[in-house]
Amino acid sequence: MHAPTTGKVWLILATVVLGLAWAGPSVGQQSEAPARQPSDPRAVVLDVAGPIGPATAEFITQAIERASNTGAALVVIRLDTPGGLDASTRDIVRSILASSVPVATFVSPEGARAASAGTYILYASHIAAMSPATNVGAATPVAIGMTDGSPRDRKPERTPADTTPDATGDEAQDEPKNRPADSPDTMSRKAVNDSVAWIRSLADLRGRNGDWAERAVREAASITTEKALELGVIDLIASDLDDLLRQADGRVVDVNGAEVTLQTSGLSIEQLAPDWRIELLSVITSPTIAYLLLLVGIYGLVLEGYNPGAFVPGVVGAISLLLALYALQMLPVNYAGLGLILLGVVLMIAEVMVPSFGVLGIGGIIAMIIGSIILIDTDVPGFVVSRPLIGAIAITASLGLMAIIWFAVRARERPVVSGREQLLGETGLALESFDATGDVFVHSERWTAESEQPVHEGQPVQVVGLKGL
Repeated sequence: MHAPTTGKVWLILATVVLGLAWAGPSVGQQSEAPARQPSDPRAVVLDVAGPIGPATAEFITQAIERASNTGAALVVIRLDTPGGLDASTRDIVRSILASSVPVATFVSPEGARAASAGTYILYASHIAAMSPATNVGAATPVAIGMTDGSPRDRKPERTPADTTPDATGDEAQDEPKNRPADSPDTMSRKAVNDSVAWIRSLADLRGRNGDWAERAVREAASITTEKALELGVIDLIASDLDDLLRQADGRVVDVNGAEVTLQTSGLSIEQLAPDWRIELLSVITSPTIAYLLLLVGIYGLVLEGYNPGAFVPGVVGAISLLLALYALQMLPVNYAGLGLILLGVVLMIAEVMVPSFGVLGIGGIIAMIIGSIILIDTDVPGFVVSRPLIGAIAITASLGLMAIIWFAVRARERPVVSGREQLLGETGLALESFDATGDVFVHSERWTAESEQPVHEGQPVQVVGLKGL
């Protein structure tokens, strides 16, 4: 009777979790209102702060779609980001380019930045604006900076004109001819050139400074608000949202090939906020949270295997593992790292079952540490597994392994408390006097004993052997 019931529970749980995970997130707002008509002109405003990831891309994409469907006059993205994932950034840029509603990216408030991924989003937008005391740039792919500083990594600085591909596409005249196609330097150049081509195409589309955009990628250049306006990187400087709408009024922008004159003066403001599904996606796509969910899921299922019918470890483990797998498939995961984590868990479990005197357990801890470090295949700020967390888990696992070994050693040294071996060496009393065979009391039991010497009643005796059992 229990097997079908358990199966139904697992099926229901899996269905619920998968339904929540794969349901298309929608954008929430302060109050649900019916779709508005173009006769109610308004600007849809959404705040984006922090690293650009899958949740951010989903939020912006859904917000732009909703603005298009409800007849909004303008979408304003108030941006403050240190950078983000390439895939998520490209999703956002594609949404902006395909939008039927003009999109303004506003680097705000004062002190904010549009670094790395934020630079691409700013260049893709129909209106690019910044608040005073903000900055933009440093758009070099993060992995490109991972050099050892050796002379081979340092090249003479060149102007954007020197590094721009010519008509033949030969932009690497100083490239050694014998360099392997998959060498780190070659792969870095491929990533840089791809990013340069992308941001230059956005600059050409929006009529912005393509040369400086290339410098932001190749040299990680970053500039202030005033310099950005001077160089033609942005369209205007605004102190706040109202100032942005006032200055944008009357500007002509290209929206899907058609010229649109913005009428933004006096627009009402509709502030959008992420709904609970996007908030959940934001939490679980944090590499640290995804990593913890993965470990909880694995250990939960292991505990359920050791204690069938406990249900709680199995249910918690199954939900955590499904959420972790959903989050990891949206993140740049190194599957070698994931495999090492699983191998580490298996080896630590094997240490409990196989007397290897710590070899399997230590190997498991090492495998888990290395796998945890390389699990997320990126160095983008905000998208790496917390190193202190990895250290804490490694220390906890090591202490647990040491405790298991200590208990195992103590168990081997303890005297036998049952069975044939326990009687050997035990001391008892003779229940009667006898010369060869008689009864004795040993270990709270009456035994028939044999002795080569005469024994008197009440005399202490010691067991030296057993036979006939």
